[in-house]
Amino acid sequence: MNVHINPWEVDHRAAWLAHYPQGVPAEIDLSLLTSLPEMLSQSCRRYSAQPAFTQQRVSLTYADLQRLSCDLASFLQQEGLRPGDRVAIMLPNLLQYPVAFFGVLCAGLVVVNVNPFCPASELQQRLVDSGARGIIVLEGATHTLQEIIRTTDLHLVVTTNVGDLLPPLRGCLMSLMAKWIGHGVRNSSLSGEIRLRTALRRGHNRALEKPELKPADIALLQYTSGTTGTPKGVVLTHGNLLANVEQISAWLGSVLDAGSEVVVTPLPLYHIFALTANMLTFVRWGGNNVLILDPRDSHALLRTLRTTRFTAISGVDTLFRRLLDAPGFEAACAANRGVLKLAVAGGMAVTPEVAQRWLQATGIALTEGYGLTEAAPVVCVGAVDGRMREGMIGMPLPSTRVEIRDETGRALPPGQAGEICVQGPQVMRGYWNLPAQTASVLDAAGWLRTGDLGKMDALGSFRFLARCAEVIVVSGFKVYPKEVEEVAMQHPGVRDACAVAVTDARSGEAVKLLVVRHDPTLSAGALIAHCRARLIAYKVPRHIEFRTELVHSELGKHRIGPGLVAPKSHRGDAAGDPDERDE
Repeated sequence: MNVHINPWEVDHRAAWLAHYPQGVPAEIDLSLLTSLPEMLSQSCRRYSAQPAFTQQRVSLTYADLQRLSCDLASFLQQEGLRPGDRVAIMLPNLLQYPVAFFGVLCAGLVVVNVNPFCPASELQQRLVDSGARGIIVLEGATHTLQEIIRTTDLHLVVTTNVGDLLPPLRGCLMSLMAKWIGHGVRNSSLSGEIRLRTALRRGHNRALEKPELKPADIALLQYTSGTTGTPKGVVLTHGNLLANVEQISAWLGSVLDAGSEVVVTPLPLYHIFALTANMLTFVRWGGNNVLILDPRDSHALLRTLRTTRFTAISGVDTLFRRLLDAPGFEAACAANRGVLKLAVAGGMAVTPEVAQRWLQATGIALTEGYGLTEAAPVVCVGAVDGRMREGMIGMPLPSTRVEIRDETGRALPPGQAGEICVQGPQVMRGYWNLPAQTASVLDAAGWLRTGDLGKMDALGSFRFLARCAEVIVVSGFKVYPKEVEEVAMQHPGVRDACAVAVTDARSGEAVKLLVVRHDPTLSAGALIAHCRARLIAYKVPRHIEFRTELVHSELGKHRIGPGLVAPKSHRGDAAGDPDERDE
């Protein structure tokens, strides 16, 4: 009997491996390291006297980082925390963050990342769900912790000021500025809290009992909404994070020089993108992370860019757009002409306008990628030289398999849209204490259903279309918001756009476009006509709403209401929008 075999079901890597950048291997060596503390120790031996992290022109060398991390680890052990216990880190981009992160891991404990500006309800959910026994928290956020601490299992609270690891005078000024100008607005005393400086002194006087960590041991609980529903703790092991660092390193190996890189880190380290792509990857390369406390302060960020000779920067589309629009960006570009060689964009799609303007201003193309928390996070990356075609998210990293599958789980050939599924050593162990939800997205062979829709072309490059939950179904036909937004953004009068679904009596759902104008005279009719000339009829927006701004999350994703990410959470009756302007 003759059996027809779909070649894409035999080797899904064939297409992209044939077009890999020169020198990038198909597989990485997973035996090089066993844990993140081992990676840190290796870098500290090689780059001991070189700066590892810089804040306000004050640097911690690799020797400083190892010493302080070990001191903190020893203190945590003294306080009765045992291997596998969870410790929350609730800090912005300060020198304290890498010390806390590596200190927790060096003690054999598990990091739980928490946004330092989250509300009490979110903090409570993270702490209770993870069963955290300790927390290292910015002093300005202790009032939030105070509201809910009685409902948690916290055994230890370590507090720190913004300037605690800076020289005394500068640190004092920084802490006062943060308290009264914008970061730690209200401070509260917590019974039994210990200051970070005190903890480091106590730990310094006792030797660290180094745990025997293995790749399968849990390193991080990173909370996310996952593919659906309420926040879940993504379980990432030392092996997951090390694998993604090695995968990124293999992809960027032709660009990076060990011991000489300086990367500007404006995105928060408590988010998985900056944590892996900036902090961990550049520690592995002996680089220096220049930490940006508040990337929304364009004046301070530009001052850092002008006065720092940096070789790399990461960000999201909205951050790069804000830099391009800021007065003085030309001076920052001139100061780093010939030095900057890598700019990485993640978290959201890069608009063609921003990509073109960035290339023209800096001479360096934006390298765009795709990932998700459940994959530690990077899955696909574009070529560093900017050859990636518009709208694409690149090719899978080494040792990564990606398939486009239909609703039945069957792999689809190039050109057909379906769910993006991923397999690789960076894929999570599962969701914390949620076996049923883990089983719904992760099969026995390690394939992860991402909940994202995309398609692959014949060259092995992938295109992201939408989240499964964001697809707008018009009379049974699927509309991907990103496609509508890209067309709208091609109009010179549009500054920003977000496509959402609204209920419609005739078609079930219809496309509504939220728009921020470049040109205040742009009308709804003109924009709809622009879209009609470029989209099939059912994809054309039936409703246009002009807004003064579209609020974005810290990673640039659209938010159209308090805590709501569009379009997944914005499905309503179009007739109920008083500011709406229809054709």
